[in-house]
Amino acid sequence: MRDPAEASDLLDWYDRHARDLPWRIRPQARAAGVTADPYRIWLSEIMLQQTTVAAVREYFRVFTERWPTVEDLAAAEDADVMAAWAGLGYYARARNLLKCARVVVADHGGQFPADHAELLKLPGVGPYTAAAVSAIAFDDAQVVVDGNVERVMARLHDEHTPLPEAKPILTAYAAALTPAQRPGDYAQAVMDLGATICTPKRPACGLCPWRTSCVAWAEGTAAELPKKTPKKKKPIRRGTAYLARRVDGAWLLETRPDKGLLGGMLGWPGTDWLDVTLDAPVEDPPIRAEWKTVGGEARHTFTHFHLILTVKTALVPMERNASRGEFIELSDFSPSDLPTVMRKAFDLAQGG
Repeated sequence: MRDPAEASDLLDWYDRHARDLPWRIRPQARAAGVTADPYRIWLSEIMLQQTTVAAVREYFRVFTERWPTVEDLAAAEDADVMAAWAGLGYYARARNLLKCARVVVADHGGQFPADHAELLKLPGVGPYTAAAVSAIAFDDAQVVVDGNVERVMARLHDEHTPLPEAKPILTAYAAALTPAQRPGDYAQAVMDLGATICTPKRPACGLCPWRTSCVAWAEGTAAELPKKTPKKKKPIRRGTAYLARRVDGAWLLETRPDKGLLGGMLGWPGTDWLDVTLDAPVEDPPIRAEWKTVGGEARHTFTHFHLILTVKTALVPMERNASRGEFIELSDFSPSDLPTVMRKAFDLAQGG
């Protein structure tokens, strides 16, 4: 059962304090009849998965300036989109981004479907993204639950069941509060509340529009919620990256397989990444050369493991052929097009 008073209190707060985000239609503009662009909402939500607003802002600007419509994105070269995505991580999202754009153009005439069930059929669109696009772009009363919303709900109800076990409980709490009127603004309001007031550490309870309704505030438990099941220690893997430069300045790079980590991205040829408890990776240089090991290591953390890369460099003659990869002319090479871990290897090799 919805509580219209609580939703109204939050919406009043949102009307005064909504964050200014490049993909957002501010509440005053929405009230005047301005509607959100589903393409921009969808793009922002895909970018924001497991990434911060601060990190996404510049990527969103670059994407929407270069590909302002879903038709533009659908027509883009895969390599250009993957390069523009470099640094955002979770590269399967970028591959699905292109697949989804092309399905929207081919099967839906370039218009994102307003129906929630149809949105769920699109590549890379899961329950959260479908709910967010439905609510924010089409003002459909879908329940939108991200990490911010989970935290707000856990505190509002003083729910001590640890995550991830608590997810269905917190979703039910969120559903009970989602109003039939202005559901898009409401969804954004709860996320803003979690991002700016009901923060993970030191929540500003004195400024919260839901303070008098918050059980955790009354009990003094807000700072310890939501509870989380302790994470398992991440394993450590090791590998070697080979950075070969031709005498004319060209770099030897390869496009990684579509499936798996960094799928479809440009990267340095290298060994397999093996758990440190196993044998050391077998040397597998992509070209015959006098390889030199760079001092230090390139370190990067993925979702499920830590990676430590040994970096080796070589200068090769023009006539030398590689067993894999291809040489990219210096004029066509940009380190910023590389995924973060590959850029770390490059920076280490350059002494950066």
